[in-house]
Amino acid sequence: QVQLVESGGGLVQAGGSLRVSCAASGRTFSGYTMAWFRQAPGKSREFVATISGSGSSTTYADSVKGRFTVSRHNAKNTGYLQMNSLKPEDTAVYSCAARFKGGSYASTEAYAYWGQGTQVTVSS
Repeated sequence: QVQLVESGGGLVQAGGSLRVSCAASGRTFSGYTMAWFRQAPGKSREFVATISGSGSSTTYADSVKGRFTVSRHNAKNTGYLQMNSLKPEDTAVYSCAARFKGGSYASTEAYAYWGQGTQVTVSS
């Protein structure tokens, strides 16, 4: 079993930057693919980015490509999402997920473990 806890959310002005973290405990997650999803008010959860267990492979949603960077530090059992050039439409609860079970990497059904999420609010 793996527990995931996000941190680092907050309020930032449009154009600003923020880094959210995902700390894993329970057992090492270095072998697990990790992903970030977000859910805005009144909308379904959407895929943001994913990173392989080694960190060598990453994939991004078109809406964040070139602005967001996903990374991980396996020795610290922590994943990160660096968000630059933030826009008001990036406002959402950001959640991390781990352990890819198969299917589409962009599907919420594909991951075994989830954190509770951290709120990111971008003001215009």
